[in-house]
Amino acid sequence: MSFAKLLAASAALLALGLGAASAQDLPDLGGRTIVAVTENAYTPLNFADPKTGEGIGLEYDLFNEIARRLNAKVDWQLASWDVMIQAVRDGQFEVGMDGITINDERKSQVDFSDSYLTSQQFMLVRADEDRFTDAAGFAGDAELLVGAQAGTTNFYVAVYDVLDGDEANPRIKLFETFGASVQALGAGDVDTVLMDQTSANGYIGANPGAFKVVGTPLGSEDFGFILTPGSDLAAPINAALAQIKADGTLEAIERKWFYEYNSAQ
Repeated sequence: MSFAKLLAASAALLALGLGAASAQDLPDLGGRTIVAVTENAYTPLNFADPKTGEGIGLEYDLFNEIARRLNAKVDWQLASWDVMIQAVRDGQFEVGMDGITINDERKSQVDFSDSYLTSQQFMLVRADEDRFTDAAGFAGDAELLVGAQAGTTNFYVAVYDVLDGDEANPRIKLFETFGASVQALGAGDVDTVLMDQTSANGYIGANPGAFKVVGTPLGSEDFGFILTPGSDLAAPINAALAQIKADGTLEAIERKWFYEYNSAQ
């Protein structure tokens, strides 16, 4: 064997050894089943496959990979956004995910994992929208409406960063699910929906020619998994998440759902 080949083989073995050691460093949950909840209404993070109805998306792939590395299984459950945080806080579910922004108010109710995604808020509009091009233009036309879910980051951005700070402003139309607000936008019932850029890219990609984003970012947010307060899963999840970030797996998952996924395939 030539010196170059020997060096390459040694490097490969070293890399394999480091990978094995890293995996061994993770906690072993011994086949434990983790009860996780999501909404299936936040493309491309979590949604129902249009062909099979099966729950798919970035959060599914990411948390399934976390569980695999921890030697755990996932029992996936569904719940609406308006009850999810309380249900996780009360222990009905162990882990929750729905593009949930990490903030102090929610930290007072549940524990958070480390952030797995940082995203900025944008205005999603219909592709033929020409009445406004930014938040100021939208705010200046009293006829224009924004769709949102009560209690979400998007709702508060609409209230305080786009409109006048009045949470009862009649220009804000509330919907039970995030997907319903986007459907209303497509139907012309509202004129914009605020969402993180990654989700906006997902809706634009899944509906060619239907939507676009306008204006500049309205702020940034970090997403995390929520856990029952005091959960023994926090440290293992964070350890696996750190490994997934470090070895490029998270980047690959993001690429799959933000750029490669096509619902028509």
